[in-house]
Amino acid sequence: MFFVDPAGDDAGPGTIERPFATLDRARAAAAPGTVVNLRAGTYRLTEPFRLSGADSGVVYQAYGYGTAVQEEVVISGGRPITGWRRGDDGVCRAEVPGLASRQLYVSGRRAVRASVTLDQRLTRTETGYVIDDPAPGSWQGEVEFVYRGAYPWSEARCQVSRISGDERSTTVAMAQPAFGWAARLYQSVISWDGPGAGESNGADAPTSAENSPAFLTEGTFALGGGVLHYLPLPGEKLDDVVAPVLETLVHARDVHDVAFRGITFAEATWLRPSAPEGFLHYHGNGFYDGGALQTVTFAEGQGQVTVPGDPAAMPGNVVFENASRVTLEGCRFTRLGAVALEFRGEGSDNVLRDSVVDEVCGGGVVIGSGARRHRLENNHVHHIGRDYHGSPAILLTGTRDTVVSHNRVNDAPHAGIVVYEGRGAQVLDNLVHDTMQVLADGGGIYLSGSQGVSYASGALIRGNVVRDTITPYNFGLYTDYGAAWVTVQGNVVHRADNPVVLNVSPPMEHVAFIGNVWDADPGDPPSGVSLYDNTTLPKEAFDDDPAVADIVAGAGPRATR
Repeated sequence: MFFVDPAGDDAGPGTIERPFATLDRARAAAAPGTVVNLRAGTYRLTEPFRLSGADSGVVYQAYGYGTAVQEEVVISGGRPITGWRRGDDGVCRAEVPGLASRQLYVSGRRAVRASVTLDQRLTRTETGYVIDDPAPGSWQGEVEFVYRGAYPWSEARCQVSRISGDERSTTVAMAQPAFGWAARLYQSVISWDGPGAGESNGADAPTSAENSPAFLTEGTFALGGGVLHYLPLPGEKLDDVVAPVLETLVHARDVHDVAFRGITFAEATWLRPSAPEGFLHYHGNGFYDGGALQTVTFAEGQGQVTVPGDPAAMPGNVVFENASRVTLEGCRFTRLGAVALEFRGEGSDNVLRDSVVDEVCGGGVVIGSGARRHRLENNHVHHIGRDYHGSPAILLTGTRDTVVSHNRVNDAPHAGIVVYEGRGAQVLDNLVHDTMQVLADGGGIYLSGSQGVSYASGALIRGNVVRDTITPYNFGLYTDYGAAWVTVQGNVVHRADNPVVLNVSPPMEHVAFIGNVWDADPGDPPSGVSLYDNTTLPKEAFDDDPAVADIVAGAGPRATR
């Protein structure tokens, strides 16, 4: 057993009386079977904490884990910001040469980047835009344009390279290659009755601009040219301001039988959207990074969209790669700039339980292709996608026999739980609410693609409560784009634009809805979809229905201690 304390000394023996100071020193000393106890405090990393196969078999836990005297332990990739000077305009400024970050936290509170709505008339050119307003000509700083609804389910970000103008208009030159990529990617002809209908190019209409001192309002910041600008809230003190610096907090590769217990992982960023390549979001955590584009044509005259041939994926701030039998228990993942937690590559039997994921700029938890028998159970994932609004709270992609059970998922700008093509996923007894808060065409629980080769090997979506799916054109429980071999059984779905969808393109095959309760009739099923013993209740009857009450009582996290 070893002990670590931020006030310790790596030259010591790592005892409780003379603890180590750093995680790396404990890692180097620990043999399989060792428990490393972390004493209270914030462990500020200057580089990622990396584990390899030789570091397997070790437990890292907060001192007193599981007891009334458990200590608070934070592993942080942030940099404290000091040296503030307040100007006559009320703006506080700090010299921060070399600082690269897209987030800021003041006394633990997320401060958003300063922004303005682009409600002027813009004309897209080959190199950028002409704005029929001279005022933007005075914008200074490293400005970024945001494209909310580039597709109804997408939100893109591109950097501005230069702003100039005269007394009548402003000319904006956009960074390349992102701007050229965006013009080619966001082309669509959408004929369904929903957002984005008609022929459009999402690059025509940026919706907001960010990160200029000219945009500052109370509680917002802008960073550029080595100066951090912040306009405090009334009475706010700046004695605890942290800018995330690291993009990776933990990267464990080829490890097995490792555990983290009772630890908070906090304050990491993701800098790719600030690059000239921008962030050209497509779906979920996927984005376009150059390369081939494809045109997807929908059936029945529903239109077509351009999609990346081989999309890249937003990375995790905490990553377990090719890892097996890793347990994360009683942890918190917060104030993070990309995907909070990612299980990447081949691996099996990893578990996240009894944990909280919140205040995350991108996705919450990703289990990627090659994963086998992973479990997410009894977690609370909420307030994710704070900067990248297409990000799901939980994403499974290419997994086998993954179980997502008894979690609470809420306050997501797009989908809550997303299951892409894979085999044998089980989404059981989760409470999913207040999703789809910003973008459209998604659901509280969303599945697409084949999920197996039979009902026995396919996906099971059972016992979930999906409610308050907010924006227009959404489906509380959404089986989409060629979903196959899916059983949707005993779920409660209400207060959505539509509870479920039956007609999609490509069509569903071998999808059965059995014994669900919803508040609107989904209509007659097409070939390939079966409906058995489902109940449509009036909205006002939901709270008093015994069948609904039974399912609600079993959904969401269970008390553990």
